Amino acid sequence: MARRLIPCLNRVLVEKIIPPSKTTAGILLPEKASKLNSGKVVAVGPGIFDKTGNKIPVGVKEGDTVLLPEYGGTEVKLGDKEYHLFRDEDILGTLHD
Repeated sequence: MARRLIPCLNRVLVEKIIPPSKTTAGILLPEKASKLNSGKVVAVGPGIFDKTGNKIPVGVKEGDTVLLPEYGGTEVKLGDKEYHLFRDEDILGTLHD
């Protein structure tokens, strides 16, 4: 049975991008060479409401590549894949080519 997680409030479900450990030619890369902590947004919550009842939407959308903090988030395992749940305000920014 396939499971789908839809985050609550202003939470974002992210699949971390694991950098390659060696080049296409087979040269092993040091662990610190590609230490960019990034991930791909899999799902977003609907947002939160402020004190006056206005809805504040989440700042990212599904498919965005985001820069993540070094620590934080909640690890979630669905099937054989690992994901992380972050609050919208914990995400540092989006990455563009």
